[in-house]
Amino acid sequence: MEKVGILVVSYGAREAAMVDAFIRSQNYNVNLYIADKQRNPFNAKNATKHAVIPDLNVEKICKFAENNKDKIDFGIVGPEKPIIEGVRDLVEKRTGIPMICPTKDHAIEASKVQQRVLFEEIVPTANPRYKIFHPKNYKSQEEVKKAVYKWLDELGNMAVVKPDQPAAGKGVGVWGDHFTTREQLMEHFLANFQHGAVIIEEKIEGEESSFQAFCDGKHIVPLPETRDYKRAFDDDKGPNTGGMGSYKDAGDVLPFMTNSDRAKEIEIVNRIFEKWKGKDNTGLRGVPFYVAFMHTGKEPKILENNSRPGDPEIINILPILEDDFVDVCFKILEGNLTHVELEKRATVLTYKVPPNYGGYIDAFPNLVNKNEIDKPVDLTKAYELTKKYCDKVRVYPAAMELRDSETFALKSRAVGVVGIGADISEARRLSLEGVKAVKGGALWHRTDVASPTHIEKSIKHMQELRRKK
Repeated sequence: MEKVGILVVSYGAREAAMVDAFIRSQNYNVNLYIADKQRNPFNAKNATKHAVIPDLNVEKICKFAENNKDKIDFGIVGPEKPIIEGVRDLVEKRTGIPMICPTKDHAIEASKVQQRVLFEEIVPTANPRYKIFHPKNYKSQEEVKKAVYKWLDELGNMAVVKPDQPAAGKGVGVWGDHFTTREQLMEHFLANFQHGAVIIEEKIEGEESSFQAFCDGKHIVPLPETRDYKRAFDDDKGPNTGGMGSYKDAGDVLPFMTNSDRAKEIEIVNRIFEKWKGKDNTGLRGVPFYVAFMHTGKEPKILENNSRPGDPEIINILPILEDDFVDVCFKILEGNLTHVELEKRATVLTYKVPPNYGGYIDAFPNLVNKNEIDKPVDLTKAYELTKKYCDKVRVYPAAMELRDSETFALKSRAVGVVGIGADISEARRLSLEGVKAVKGGALWHRTDVASPTHIEKSIKHMQELRRKK
C-alpha cells in the first residue's frame, strides 16, 4: 500500500473522528502527525508523532510541521482558532505542505459583521434583520443606549446580541434565554461593546439544522443534514454549550425537514460560494460552509456560518463515509471532488461531560457522585462495545488527557459516543449504551438527544410554522 503522512491539528472528539476515518483507510498506509491541544488518548495511540500544543499556537504548529515536512503529504485542521489565525497560510508558505482548511482571509467566522454584510449582498432574504453598532460611531454610552433601545422597539425586544469577534466579552446573548429585561440586555451588550462592534439581530422562531459541505475550491459537496443540541440539560433547558450531542437520519434530511427545505439551503450556499470563490478560489478549501440554518416555514434564515467542520456535527458523518477519507482529501487538494459516498444509515452522537460543564453540579448537586470528581475515567467497557457491535459504536475522547496509563477528563466535553443504525432509534440506543459504559470522573450526559419526544416536537412545530405561511 502507498504510504501517506498526514498532519492533523486537533482540539477534541471532532479530530479523533478524523483520525479514526484516516486509520480505517483500505488504500493507504497512513502515518499521522498530530498537533493536539492535550494528550488525547485516542490520538496519542494512533499517531506516528504526537505533539501537545495547549494554546494551538500557529507558530508552534508550523514548527512541528517543519520538523516533519519530508514525511507529511498534507494537513487538515479541525478547530477554528488556528484557522482564524492563519495556520494554513503560514504552514503552506514555510513548508509547502498543502493544508485542508480555509485561508485566513476566508475564515469568515472571524467576523460576524463581515458575515452579515456578505450575506446581505448575496442572499439578503436569508439574513435576519440586523443592525451593527460600532463604538466609533457613538460619543457616549447614553447615545448608544438610545440607539439600541430604538432598535429594540422595532424588534419588539426579540433580539440576539452578538459580538463581532469570537470569544469577545460575554459572547452571544438571546432574549428570553440570557436576559428578559432591556437592562439585562444592555448590560450584556456593553460587556461586548467595550471590545468592539456588536450586532443586534432579530430572534428567529423555527427549527435549526446544521448544513455542512466539503469544498475543493471549485465545487461544494453538501453533506447530510444534522441537528445539534446546544442546551446543557434535557428538554432544552439550561445554558448554551458547545453541543451536547447531535443526530442525522438515514437519508439526507432531518425528520422535520422537507426535500424543498434542503434544496433551498443548497441554493443559498451555492450562491454565496459562487460569488465568493471568484474564478477558482482554493482559499475556500476544506469545510468553509458549516451553516446554522433556522427553518421558519417560509425562507430559511442563516444564523451563522463557520469555516470549519462542526463539532459535533461532522462526527455524525465521518463514521459512515464509504469513500476512503484519504482519497477524499486528495481530491479536495486536486480540485476534483464532486461527490462523496456515504452509507444510508442514521447516526446519533451523545457527549459525556464533567460535572462543572453547563453548570450541572450547581443545578443538580444531588445527582453528582462527589467521590468520582477528578478521578480517572475508564473507557474500557465502551471500547468493548465497538467490537461487540462490529463498529456500530464509536468512542471518541475529546477533552481528555492521558497521564501515565490513566485517562482524566478536563473541563470541557470529555468523550463522544456515536451509535450507527438503520434508523435514528437504533442509533440512539447504541449511543446511550456506549455513554453508560463510560465509567468514572462523575461524568454526565443529556438523555434526550434524538429522542422520539424531541423529534416529534420539532415535526409538530414545523407543521405549525408552515400553516402560518
